[in-house]
Amino acid sequence: MMTTEAKPKRRSKAEQRAESLESILDAAEYLFSKHGVDGVTLKDVAKRIGIHTSLIHYYFEDKRTLFLAVFERRAAVTTELRMKALDRYEVECAGEPTVEGALHAFLDTDLDLYINGGEGWRNWGALGGQVSNTEWGAQLMDEHFDPVVLRLIGFLKQAMPDSPEEDIFWGYHFVTGGLLLTLARTGRIDRLSNGLCNSDDFAAVKARMATFMTGGFQAICEARTRERLAGTATGKA
Repeated sequence: MMTTEAKPKRRSKAEQRAESLESILDAAEYLFSKHGVDGVTLKDVAKRIGIHTSLIHYYFEDKRTLFLAVFERRAAVTTELRMKALDRYEVECAGEPTVEGALHAFLDTDLDLYINGGEGWRNWGALGGQVSNTEWGAQLMDEHFDPVVLRLIGFLKQAMPDSPEEDIFWGYHFVTGGLLLTLARTGRIDRLSNGLCNSDDFAAVKARMATFMTGGFQAICEARTRERLAGTATGKA
């Protein structure tokens, strides 16, 4: 009895365009993360995936529009997941948040993406670490992440109601600096530790970061509160 092999399903034009677009975004993301935005041309992106530069221009007006598409593709995902994590934490804490609990909700959800999301997410994280240290990149961070960051700040204010507000913002500044340096995956910690630590080991980061940052928040806020109280007592005397 003769059997007829099923012919592979022909992809629609829409599916082919989507696949081409994702390939371009993945290639650009990789190159931007390794060489910076200024160190990559559209020709470099086209060469990496074996297409003509004109195909990239079909989708993107110029390198800036390509970069924005690369950045925004994952920024929307991480923002949504963090907001949902903070929503869950708000229910769990029942109006009594802790510094460490809020930081776990904010940091762990993001770190899980770098643990489980594959190399693409890690490349995007490294890219974020680079662009956040530029003035225009900071504006991009403002645009995409301010709502979720201010949500975290709200929890921290609840957890430390007697702390000066500026200390909470400085504390967040140090948290995000540590996170972005970690995401940059420069390999420096690998060399410093003679291989004991690995820049790609986001599980190790997740196990430590929120707890470490909690200690810093509490230390600066408690010290400043003591200074304020001591000054008040001296003034009364």
